[in-house]
Amino acid sequence: MSLDKSLFQQRPNKLLAALPASDYERLVPHLKLVPLQVQQIIYAAAEPITQVYFPDKAVVSIVTTMEDGSTAEVGIVSNEGMVGIPVILGDNTTTTTSFVQIAGAAMQINADVLRAEFNRGGAIQNLLLRYVQAVYSELAQGAACNRLHTLEERLARWLLTVSERLESEDFPLTQEFISQMLGVRRSGVTVAASTLSRAGMISYQRGHISILNREDLEATSCECHQVIQKEFARLLGFMPSNRARKFF
Repeated sequence: MSLDKSLFQQRPNKLLAALPASDYERLVPHLKLVPLQVQQIIYAAAEPITQVYFPDKAVVSIVTTMEDGSTAEVGIVSNEGMVGIPVILGDNTTTTTSFVQIAGAAMQINADVLRAEFNRGGAIQNLLLRYVQAVYSELAQGAACNRLHTLEERLARWLLTVSERLESEDFPLTQEFISQMLGVRRSGVTVAASTLSRAGMISYQRGHISILNREDLEATSCECHQVIQKEFARLLGFMPSNRARKFF
């Protein structure tokens, strides 16, 4: 995978882009542009987190795994955030596992270096703490959504989230993978995806999903999608995707 070195200047990751120039320039000598491959483990449960990642177009899933091996996605990170939050909260392990859902690139930084910069206080600390609050809000809203909303609503919200984080209407996802992320049986995803497909909102072929009617998909999604978008905007001054600006 060829990596564009101009990404250092462009700062496509929104968290890095939100930093004042002086703070970002202090990080640059420690940042390394790396490729992220599908299914690559970023960190595993209970193992030390030694590197932190600020993705570009890659999508990383944060999942919880049960004793029987079943999994459910509890978070998703792309160019709006960072992978490795425990590092800035005074720890270096967690009960979750993070792995690459959709390939791309990321800025990698040593965990000790980022922790030291965070502990300096100032803009970096303030920004990353507000990001943690945004993620907390997203997790809380997601927990309520999973309990109270239909699978069709949840699937619509999840597809919108992936699309917005990638800033693309087309992306590779299998129904098996979606079922693992939503914590439901594959047969349930098949039915829900078929419903959305028959309504002309999406098309699904050989592990590839295309959003055909975003307006209808947004109408089908529960209110959780907009709640999360607005909270990111309130706390960080940006939304996970520029497409969300029409909500304001």
